[in-house]
Amino acid sequence: MGRFFVSGATTQDSKPVTYISTRGEAASLTFEDVLLAGLARDGGLYVPETWPTLAPDTIASFAGKPFAEVAAEVMAPFVGSSIDKPTLLAMAREAYGRFGHPAVTPLVQIDRNRWVLELFHGPTLAFKDVAMQLLARLMDHALAKRSRRATIVGATSGDTGGAAIEAFRSSKRVDVVILFPDGRVSDVQRRMMTTPTEANVHAVAVKGTFDDCQALVKAMFNDHAFRDRMSLSGVNSINWARIVAQVTYYFVAAVALGAPHRAVTFAVPTGNFGDILAGWVAKRMGLPIARLVIASNENDILPRAHATGVYEMRSVVETSSPSMDIQISSNFERYLFEASGRDAGFIRGAMGALVQGRRFELGPCAGRFKDEFGAVSASEADVADAIRRAKAGSGYLLDPHTACGLVALERTTTQAGDPGIVLSTAHPAKFPDAMERITGERPPLPPRLSSLLVDRERFPVLENDLAAVKGFVEDAVRAAAAGAQ
Repeated sequence: MGRFFVSGATTQDSKPVTYISTRGEAASLTFEDVLLAGLARDGGLYVPETWPTLAPDTIASFAGKPFAEVAAEVMAPFVGSSIDKPTLLAMAREAYGRFGHPAVTPLVQIDRNRWVLELFHGPTLAFKDVAMQLLARLMDHALAKRSRRATIVGATSGDTGGAAIEAFRSSKRVDVVILFPDGRVSDVQRRMMTTPTEANVHAVAVKGTFDDCQALVKAMFNDHAFRDRMSLSGVNSINWARIVAQVTYYFVAAVALGAPHRAVTFAVPTGNFGDILAGWVAKRMGLPIARLVIASNENDILPRAHATGVYEMRSVVETSSPSMDIQISSNFERYLFEASGRDAGFIRGAMGALVQGRRFELGPCAGRFKDEFGAVSASEADVADAIRRAKAGSGYLLDPHTACGLVALERTTTQAGDPGIVLSTAHPAKFPDAMERITGERPPLPPRLSSLLVDRERFPVLENDLAAVKGFVEDAVRAAAAGAQ
């Protein structure tokens, strides 16, 4: 058994918190080091060396507290001595002060014991804002302490890129290059990346899929000479700070519906496994979650792995929920590391098999994966039907990703009386073409984004070629540095 930090302990902020790689061959780091590093140098992902827990009384005390205060409480045991709690709270208040709803992530009831957790009230109308707005402040704080600059490279299937560019566009210490699959994101998602004019932010269309973009990012991180020369850092959910920042809304939502005195079920639209991993972390910390349900679209690699015990890649299918059009769920590695009893050798073997043969067997993890998660895939017909039924029944308009979550919740058996929460990961206005096909109407953007569809875009289109992408990153950083002088 490892040691545990309990929220409220007087020594909590003075203790260093260390992180280890899922592949077991990289040095352990502090929270601040992990924040700036992103991917471990052995290709693995960082996880806490020990897991913190929160006492039931502490969880109950979150009822009625502002979101930023809960965020500081939930994150403090993971941050340790890297950032003192008053500074962490100040950053959280600043980050969440930009959201369009005072509750930050409000709950909306759509049926008896069925709720939607709206995660789209941030500046880019997606759940990624919840973590990204805080991550930008955390990184600027860490870089200022070290008198350093950093270059963020990331891949997006739609929402991460816009959230990252929006969060970091005013940063004086960070350059951002985001790769997205050409023609495979919605117009609104693309424009959120390509219309900002700041010299430190860049969106790049890659001729390929999201998985191709993600592979390019990992290859840049694994080229250690390039990584060091560019001071690379990451904001995809490979960055642990992204995961821990998302844990907060699980606590906030569950407490609003009676936790810790009753359990809650969450259905989570997921492609990269990051958002649902945050729910698993909340449960590990002591939040009573009855069931965590993976909601996938027709790119059903996680439900297939859940059913068969084999994680096997197939071709990516384009759907109305593009942020989930993924076959490599990067954060699944973090879960498998824990489910295997922290067997780094198993992880290295599994990830090697995935690269070589596009598949691996869950082996010792299969049983635990079935026990700890449900998994449901929704067809395009299922998605359209869920959107129409929700609109007819409650007047509520789901986006296609959230509709996958509702389908998953409806197909999951829950304890009578337990609330079921669907995570709503994006505003339906981000997908106007899909929504019009399904409902006959195009949902309007909020007035504050009225110029988005007419603003001038700027972005190159590159081949799926590592040398070309690395060359662009170097040129962009060099130009930004020259302009800052």
